[in-house]
Amino acid sequence: MSAWLWLILAVVCMVVEAITLGLTSIWFAIGALIAYVLASFDFTWQVQVATFLLTSLILLYYTGPIARRYLKIGSTPTNVQALIGEVAVVVEKIERGKKGQVQVKGQIWFARTKDRQEADVDEEVIIDQIEGNTLVVRRI
Repeated sequence: MSAWLWLILAVVCMVVEAITLGLTSIWFAIGALIAYVLASFDFTWQVQVATFLLTSLILLYYTGPIARRYLKIGSTPTNVQALIGEVAVVVEKIERGKKGQVQVKGQIWFARTKDRQEADVDEEVIIDQIEGNTLVVRRI
């Protein structure tokens, strides 16, 4: 294969990566650049293609998850996660197995207790987790 084809493929993969930021096509761009170097040294097209595929897939499999973890690709943190660990005040009684309402940072949220206990109005509770639009709380 022509070395220029590998270079064009590498550029296309880099453009796709820049547009999508999915951290997938960058590994294929690197594989294409390595195949470009091999093509420049007149390796056979079979060696070029095999090297391209092996390099790309190995990088995708081994370094992709590591890079995603450190760059936090694909996760959209929200401010609601900051509520976990905060103290809320019950404004509508939380009955066993049912939802009530709590107020935290000036906002009213639906809430249920983690251990299916009751929580009375004006009682303080701690937010342990969030399930949809419901806070899961525990009594202090």
